[in-house]
Amino acid sequence: MIEEKTLYELEVGHYVTKIAKQKSNFSLKAPKHIKNQAVINHLKSKNVLSVYIDSDKTITNKTTILTKINAGKEIFNKSKAVQQKVFSSAFRGTKIDLQPIIEITNRSVDAIFNNPDALAWMLNVRKKDEYLLEHSVAVSVYIAIFARHLDISKPIIHELSIGAFLHDVGKIKISDEILNKPTRLTDEEFIIMKTHSNHSIDIIKKIPDITKLSLEVAAQHHEKINGYGYPYQLVGDDISKYGRMIAICDIFDALVSSRVYKKGFTHTKAFSILLELANQNHLDSELVDEFIKCIGTFPVGSLVELNSKKIAIVEQRNDSDVVNPKVRSFYSVKLNHFLDSQIIDLTDTEDFIVKGVRAEDFNLDMNKIIEMLTMEG
Repeated sequence: MIEEKTLYELEVGHYVTKIAKQKSNFSLKAPKHIKNQAVINHLKSKNVLSVYIDSDKTITNKTTILTKINAGKEIFNKSKAVQQKVFSSAFRGTKIDLQPIIEITNRSVDAIFNNPDALAWMLNVRKKDEYLLEHSVAVSVYIAIFARHLDISKPIIHELSIGAFLHDVGKIKISDEILNKPTRLTDEEFIIMKTHSNHSIDIIKKIPDITKLSLEVAAQHHEKINGYGYPYQLVGDDISKYGRMIAICDIFDALVSSRVYKKGFTHTKAFSILLELANQNHLDSELVDEFIKCIGTFPVGSLVELNSKKIAIVEQRNDSDVVNPKVRSFYSVKLNHFLDSQIIDLTDTEDFIVKGVRAEDFNLDMNKIIEMLTMEG
């Protein structure tokens, strides 16, 4: 099937048939597969805007997966290291260095523009005991992916990403007993918990050269459309579009993340909760709809159960048929053990997705699953 792809959607393995749109007179010598990122960069340098590909000839192989996973892992781990230093500085009351934050968030945003799936993989590979660090990084990634989907300019996305990266820094001022309490907080404890937003604002304001937009998006991440959010109890249009966006990203990541004391929800369940919160006028309903479109019914890197009783990982979205992505099966529910992995294009098979699942549902470890797939690569 012939499809038009922008240069930001073009990936290694795609079979390019001809140029679709450009700002120059560049031409291909012949149709060919994209063998590496350098080829895509060359097309960009020639001011090519989009190309036609033959999706039937796309090569989706283990090496491509390995490249995506390793690229995302390197950025994600570096982000966590920078985040750790941010929290340490905030805890000690010393000045937070903005430059490393700018550099790593810029790398994340660039990766999202060049290869959006790279970081999407890593959002599904998390450590239960590193929630605070990983949540801030993940929200920063989610808002960048979301903003790109909404065609927000790249400089603005950089500022949003920085604000999201810092949005929960005030939690360093909350005691571990409250922050990591496995049961419902008391009214008194919740009042204390809510002060993390005020602490975040105070800490961020002191960072030299922080922009108003980065501060704004961090400050508004717990505001609700109905005015019952915090810390300012903003109502309706008093909450900026960016504040509404980070509220969605923040809640979604909290819902899908597993912690020491609780399992995360599947993406499908998290989406249903977002929709319910929009119905209750907590979240912007139009933006919730767009967020779900952006992340996808079955996001790249998430697990699904097939009608053949196999567990598979989603490898590639199918925007023309969102419920039938390309997946890689690797585990048999019936036999209760791993299988040789197999790529399945669900548009061309009797297999279909029964539901989204989590590794924990089958006593599996997502980190080990990814490790196994990379070893195969």
